[in-house]
Amino acid sequence: MKGPALTESGIRPAEVAEAARIIAGAGLAEAFGHVSARAGECFLITSTTPMAAAGPADIHLLDADGNAAEGAADAPFEAALHAAVYAARPDVNAICRTHSPAAVRAGARGEVPPLLHGLGGLAGGVRLSGRTDLVTDAEAGREVAADLAEADCLLIRGNGSIATGSSLPQAVVRARYLEERCLVGEGPDSGSGLDQGELDARSRWFEKESARAWAWMRWRYAGDS
Repeated sequence: MKGPALTESGIRPAEVAEAARIIAGAGLAEAFGHVSARAGECFLITSTTPMAAAGPADIHLLDADGNAAEGAADAPFEAALHAAVYAARPDVNAICRTHSPAAVRAGARGEVPPLLHGLGGLAGGVRLSGRTDLVTDAEAGREVAADLAEADCLLIRGNGSIATGSSLPQAVVRARYLEERCLVGEGPDSGSGLDQGELDARSRWFEKESARAWAWMRWRYAGDS
């Protein structure tokens, strides 16, 4: 089914559509990728229509297992991934499934890049999955959710990455700065990264920086619905 104007949890399909347009506009996904947000026991997710043009009518309401209503032929193949992460992580309320170039390269190499600069920390904790196939069933979804564990982002060896958040803005910002972390961390001479003391000191600014990043991304990429 298409998403209602306002779900019981208060999340609007228009908000998911806006996040999708931002992800596409920022170059984090092209033909492939999707955005979702928890909606009570269900979740809202983008359809397979181009995210750059997403509007409220392009958003599906799926049940907790990732099932769409009969006839919803344009729901993403990987809805099971979102369902599994939401089931495993009550703290996660939004997911961005992206294919940004530097993150794709890092996942394909099987490497979590070092955190070399402060803004890269906006991505949060990053882990790696060795999966190469699409995540199209519950078992595969549980595999990826286990690979994510308590981290915030996951690089998937054969297929892009995911960024999670307690809200849509947080998930979108994490996806953007996961890409930047991967880009800055490329190369054999990239260095060892910030030590724990440096990261602890720098992280006290992350909340305000994330809010500023979201405001800029909305201004730059959201467009009209």
